[in-house]
Amino acid sequence: MKHVEFNRHRRLRISDSVRRMVRETHVRADDLIYPIFVTEGEGVKNEVNSMPGVYQWSLDLVDAEVEEVAALGIPSIIVFGVPDVKDGVGTSAYHDHGIVQKAIRQIKSNHPDLTVIADTCLCQFTDHGHCGVIEDGKILNDPTLDLLAKTAVSQAEAGADIIAPSNMMDGFVAAIRHGLDEAGYHDVPIMAYSVKYASAFYGPFRDAAHSSPKFGDRKTYQMDPANRLEALREAQSDMEEGADFLIVKPALSYLDVIREVKDHSGYPVVAYNVSGEYSMVKAASQNGWVDEKAIVLEKMTSMKRAGADLILTYHAKDVARWLQETK
Repeated sequence: MKHVEFNRHRRLRISDSVRRMVRETHVRADDLIYPIFVTEGEGVKNEVNSMPGVYQWSLDLVDAEVEEVAALGIPSIIVFGVPDVKDGVGTSAYHDHGIVQKAIRQIKSNHPDLTVIADTCLCQFTDHGHCGVIEDGKILNDPTLDLLAKTAVSQAEAGADIIAPSNMMDGFVAAIRHGLDEAGYHDVPIMAYSVKYASAFYGPFRDAAHSSPKFGDRKTYQMDPANRLEALREAQSDMEEGADFLIVKPALSYLDVIREVKDHSGYPVVAYNVSGEYSMVKAASQNGWVDEKAIVLEKMTSMKRAGADLILTYHAKDVARWLQETK
């Protein structure tokens, strides 16, 4: 063969130790946020049919789940509530003794070093399943803001370390920031669901949280999956209004958006690896079609490589275990 000059990139792939030396993107347990669903009652550990390995927990059992999370080195959880009473304005979302508020107090009391994030929305608590106040079949933006602020303040009072509003109402970050500041919670950060698409990947979550809308859909307030520039406008608005973290949801179909939001903002960006993305992998794995560990770790790496600083994922416990095994 005639000698031709070319680059030998394979030199840096020659062995596992060399590959690790030059690896650009790393996933750590510190990057993970684990979702937990809490519900009323006693002795409740209900596996979500569409989400293998994910459960609804009553407060008398949830501490065992939280202890496992902490033992795996996962530094934070996000709490979703499944109430036993719903009404038209989601009263139990901002009640002092709502299921989320009770869970936060208990978890922070028993695990003070764990960062507890409160999902701040109304959809799980309204009898119509929408994220806002309804009038004549329309979701009203501005009246909803007052209820979201009340919900955020009640969660902060319960001990939430971070407020994570997920409703996509215009002005929701400004309203919540004002409410928190007025109540004296100047140091409580807001992890805003800044870029939340009207996605087909949310079905299993709605099964877990009992939050499916009773009529219509959420396309008037969640984003069109076709839009990229709109995501940057939404993120910019939230930054101007006082957000401290920016969530992009879902993750896998929006890796390009994660990268752009990170590049344009410089803020901590959270990729929400949503329920549908989780359940597809679980189903494929249970059928023997994919290597679950390999495919999940590849997914996590892709989100970090796209620019995510943190990953909110139902895979978190498994990922943390696999990382420990690798070490």
